[in-house]
Amino acid sequence: MQQLHPIIQRLFDKKGFDQKKIEQFLSWDLKSLPELTKLKDLDVASKRIIEAIHLKQKIGVYGDYDVDGTTSCALLFHFFKMLDVEIDIVQPSRFIEGYGLHLSSIEEAVEKDIRVLITVDCGITNNEAADLARTKGLDLIITDHHKDARETMPDAFAVINPNRRDEDSVGDLKTLAGVAVAFALAVQIRADLALSGKILPTLYPLLQFVAIGTICDLAHLSPVNLKLVRHGLKLLKETQYPGLRAFFTADELKAKTIPSEKLAFHIGPLINSKGRLDHPELALQLLIASTPERARECYDHLVSCNNERKFIQSEVSKEAREQVLRERRSLGQNLEHLITIVYQPHWHEGVIGIVASKMVDTFKAPAIIFTDSEHPGVIKASCRSAGTLDMFNLLKKNEHLFIKFGGHKAAAGLSMKKENLREFITNMNNLLKEIPAIERTRMEFYDLEIEAGEINPQLMRDLDLLEPFGMGNEKPMFKIKGVHLDSFDIMKEAHVRWNFSHQKTKLKGISFNYIGKYEARGPEEIFTTQNIKREDLSVYFTLGLNRFNGNESIQLMIDRLDFGEF
Repeated sequence: MQQLHPIIQRLFDKKGFDQKKIEQFLSWDLKSLPELTKLKDLDVASKRIIEAIHLKQKIGVYGDYDVDGTTSCALLFHFFKMLDVEIDIVQPSRFIEGYGLHLSSIEEAVEKDIRVLITVDCGITNNEAADLARTKGLDLIITDHHKDARETMPDAFAVINPNRRDEDSVGDLKTLAGVAVAFALAVQIRADLALSGKILPTLYPLLQFVAIGTICDLAHLSPVNLKLVRHGLKLLKETQYPGLRAFFTADELKAKTIPSEKLAFHIGPLINSKGRLDHPELALQLLIASTPERARECYDHLVSCNNERKFIQSEVSKEAREQVLRERRSLGQNLEHLITIVYQPHWHEGVIGIVASKMVDTFKAPAIIFTDSEHPGVIKASCRSAGTLDMFNLLKKNEHLFIKFGGHKAAAGLSMKKENLREFITNMNNLLKEIPAIERTRMEFYDLEIEAGEINPQLMRDLDLLEPFGMGNEKPMFKIKGVHLDSFDIMKEAHVRWNFSHQKTKLKGISFNYIGKYEARGPEEIFTTQNIKREDLSVYFTLGLNRFNGNESIQLMIDRLDFGEF
């Protein structure tokens, strides 16, 4: 193995990794993965699907409206296209049907003469829909990864879920996103067809969709997910899918690697934007587009939709933050802020999940954002965790107050009668008082203190070896102390470009959406205080590349700046 940059080696040392553990972490070896096809009911589902293909029975795929569900639908579309099999794809509207598999969806599938319906990224809690499917003679195959939370599992033809209560597969598979479970089904079907002598193309290109869904659904980057996403990122650079190619500029496709941040902060929000504001169909149409022209048409529409989403989200975020600050002033600023729980009837349901994440970033505590549902007297919420807190288990202790709820450790959703809100807020605060702050708080931290002179092209290349970054494998946060702020520029009234010096080294940095950031000193105040007090700064940052006109330069992605040691 090549000699790693000293900073990378220090990162591994801090994690307690010996040479063998480092090699395992950096591995791309797909053969070392636990067998995806060991998941329960995969064989049963595969045989039924193959039977439907032979009998020319209609197959449908029903997927959630978020990135994980949409990439899952696209993955199975392209897989069945390899088999020369046409399928029906259905996605619900967030605002009409809502999340999950519904009785109306089963009725619709029966009317279309669908004989086998495959869910992706949903279904594990939809027992009533499974019962109706059975009585209607529709074979329902559930593929999901969410918690198996009902008293009993759905009585479906097959239930494929690494988190089903009786699943005994290797624990690493429990971290799979919904799109990876859909991929496992495709792998099983291909293997079974190969036994009968059918020659099929490799499924390797489908890992592009696995990478996008895994990163954007905030799936934990366990060893199995690290490998799947690494290969997906590699494939995206030379993607042959017109819909995926539309996401990238010429400069990005010429770069050595596609960073996971491109998926998390660009591709994911664009795919999600349509489902947040109306129906997700156009996002799916982009991912399955067969021509560059159709892909560009869909992509441009998503960009427009995402701009509208950003505006709505900004308004809701501002109101949510102001509501929290008002409540804190009325209760007393010294009272510990255990959780953000806010409600307004007019907030747009499609953005409350993102706003919840923004509130976690702002107040460093878990967040639950409520708005009115489509049913009078019923409110619904998106929930996001902070620290290592298991949001799903915390909500489960309030299950008696809900009409329905579901999700996983980091994120969840719920609906309940509005009259229960006050009791819910009291219960959540009481529960959180019993949990140590370190478990329920987003802590300000850094991984390593470094010197400016250590930042060089080799460090950037070796940081790429640690990709993908995401949940469970966060991008390293560095600290440099003794930094002088030479100048700054404010861009678009929100972002700040910084120019620093440290010893003999000049550094350039940027902070996005810094102006007005909660409890952050303004750049003018920092600059003035530094010069009056003759005090240098400590800067906390991740590292990124700035690409402009075909040139690349290293820049600091500034998270925060402090005076003194801390």
